[in-house]
Amino acid sequence: MSVINTPEEIQYFLDQYQQAFNNGMLQRLVLSKYQGNDSELKRITVRPVLIKNNLLLSFLYEYQTNHITKNLGLDESLVLLSQWLGADFKNAHLVSQSAEIQLRFSKKGKPLLSEHRSETTKAKPEANAHLSHNREKSRFVKQDRPYLTVLGVTDAQGQIIPAMSRKWKQINKFIEVLSGAIENTGLTKQAEIHIADFGSGKAYLTFAVHDYLNDSLAIKPQVTGVELRQNLVDLCNQTATKLNLNGIKFEQGDVQHFAAQNINIMIALHACDTATDYAINMGIRSKADIIMCSPCCHKQIRPQLKSPSILAPLLQHGIHLGQEAEMVTDGLRALLLEANGYDTQVFEFISLEHTNKNKMILAQKRQQPRDNSEVLAQIAELKHFYGIKEHCLEQLLQA
Repeated sequence: MSVINTPEEIQYFLDQYQQAFNNGMLQRLVLSKYQGNDSELKRITVRPVLIKNNLLLSFLYEYQTNHITKNLGLDESLVLLSQWLGADFKNAHLVSQSAEIQLRFSKKGKPLLSEHRSETTKAKPEANAHLSHNREKSRFVKQDRPYLTVLGVTDAQGQIIPAMSRKWKQINKFIEVLSGAIENTGLTKQAEIHIADFGSGKAYLTFAVHDYLNDSLAIKPQVTGVELRQNLVDLCNQTATKLNLNGIKFEQGDVQHFAAQNINIMIALHACDTATDYAINMGIRSKADIIMCSPCCHKQIRPQLKSPSILAPLLQHGIHLGQEAEMVTDGLRALLLEANGYDTQVFEFISLEHTNKNKMILAQKRQQPRDNSEVLAQIAELKHFYGIKEHCLEQLLQA
């Protein structure tokens, strides 16, 4: 381990970053100890990514409640890094196949560079080969699965039908999110997992969840798709029969009236207005390990909002008022989940085909109990600030 204290620490660090990228040896760069103006930003992780045969850098902005990804070219990334290092971020950790380099800054702003080189540097891999391999490995949905062909996502040769490319992307992202939640909550250790999917529609995601658990995780799934439209219920049951699948069924109903018990994973995408509240309430009461909702329409809270007069010029525009109602509604939902034993994230997701909403609420049951008095106080303060008298989820939980 050597420590270098020269005026060129930052430039040296950037040079090593650029060389690792150009040589196909960059693994990741983590920027931490953020001290910029964005109070929600925690850190940024940078990884190389191959997109349409172009080698780019994927910047994952990790916020307190959501993550945002931006793909940049090398030159653009170098400009940003030169601006951030020592100013916004006080720590940077570069990992490549040949070295680990850490750049940190003292309280007085002095750069300190530590470097550890591998005793044997691996031979340079075939250009971009490891990226292609990693992208293939990290794909959570196998393109050759029979249900994708039956549902019209792929053709007889297993190729994605162009008109379904967005749906294919959505399925992959959903399973990626679900996979992480299953791992975090320890459900991988179970022999059987019960899932309820409310508003399952044509059941692209319902079949994907069943297939992922059964084929990839070797866990016995018991999946119930709940859909209000009887014709879709019949169609999906016919599809399950055609595929000769066990452990998946579809029933007619809605989230407000469906009697659910012993659910491990509760899914409710495009749950309009208070239907999201009923879904979350059901998930909490059935002690679900994972609750996944994609809410839309926020009609209950909007007419109740009484914002400070100073905000009136902003909220005279209907779109801003709607955005405020959405933020307050889903923010309170997340806090109510926190108060009921869940660790909760609200983040961007791929919008569904029948709505442009792209928000997801992901709640994972906490392993250890904790004092929720502070969260309850925050909920009360927010309701008082906005003049909210009724919130559907809160009323359901109190009932």
